[in-house]
Amino acid sequence: MRRSLVAGAVVALTFAAAAPALAANPPGTASSASADFAKGSQTFRVEPLAVCDVNPDAAGTVTGSSPAVSRTGLKIGETSSACTTEVVNPDELLTRTKSVAKGTGFELSALTAAKGPRLRIAEWTITCDADDRGTRAGWELKGMSGWTGLPEQIPSGYVHDVKASNGTVLARAKFTDTVFPEPNDGSLAMTLLRITFEPASGYTGSITVGSTACSPTP
Repeated sequence: MRRSLVAGAVVALTFAAAAPALAANPPGTASSASADFAKGSQTFRVEPLAVCDVNPDAAGTVTGSSPAVSRTGLKIGETSSACTTEVVNPDELLTRTKSVAKGTGFELSALTAAKGPRLRIAEWTITCDADDRGTRAGWELKGMSGWTGLPEQIPSGYVHDVKASNGTVLARAKFTDTVFPEPNDGSLAMTLLRITFEPASGYTGSITVGSTACSPTP
C-alpha cells in the first residue's frame, strides 16, 4: 500500500476552574524520532533526534536538527525541529507557542528477515500549538509504503498489526497516541507513531516517529 498523504489533528481546551497551577506537560517540546531495540545481544539505539524546547519567557524560535542515521534494519534521514514563542498582545501579556518536528527517509527493513514488509515513510510532521485557550496537535505522513491494510483515515490511537506473509504478527504500530492529563489542564502530549516489536520478529524494543507536547500559555 502506498499513500501520498495522511493527516489529522486533535484539540485540548483548557478549563480555568479545573486547571492546576502547573501544567502536566511542558510549555512546548518536539522531537523527530528515536529508537531503542535489540536482537539477541545486539542493541540498536537512536537518541531523540532534532529536539527543541519552547522558551516561554522570551519571544523567538529555538531550533534543533540531526543528520541522517543508520542502524542495522533501520534508516532515518535528516530531521529538524522548531519551537517558537510569539507575543500576540503585549498589553495583556498574551503569547502563543508552536512546537514542530519534521523528518524524512524513514525505512524499517528489520522485519524482512522474518518475511515481513519493508516499511517506509518519505516525510512526516508533528506539531503542537498553544495559546491561553488550550492546545492543538496536528500531524502528517507522506509517501508511505509497506503498510498493507492501513485504513484510509487513521483514527487517533489506531493500532496496526504488521504481519509476515503467513499472517504472523511481527510488530504493532500505534498511530497518534495522544495523552490528556487528569484533571484536564488543557495540555497534551502526542506520539505520531510507535512501532513495538513482537516476539515473532526476533527483536525486542520499539521505534518512535515524531513526538510533541505543549501546554496553554499564561
